[in-house]
Amino acid sequence: MDVATHILEAVKKAAPDGRLKCKEAFRLAEELQISIAEVGKAANKLGIKIVRCQLGCF
Repeated sequence: MDVATHILEAVKKAAPDGRLKCKEAFRLAEELQISIAEVGKAANKLGIKIVRCQLGCF
């Protein structure tokens, strides 16, 4: 599960308490021009939980 450093840093910054709202995950994916799956991989690697999921993606 190789995730680019800049993606890991962005996810970590967006989830300082170890939780990332689904809406924020989608925003990050759009901002970084990556798939939502890549955001999910980064969150998993960092042990960050996706919360308030809108579509059941996580």
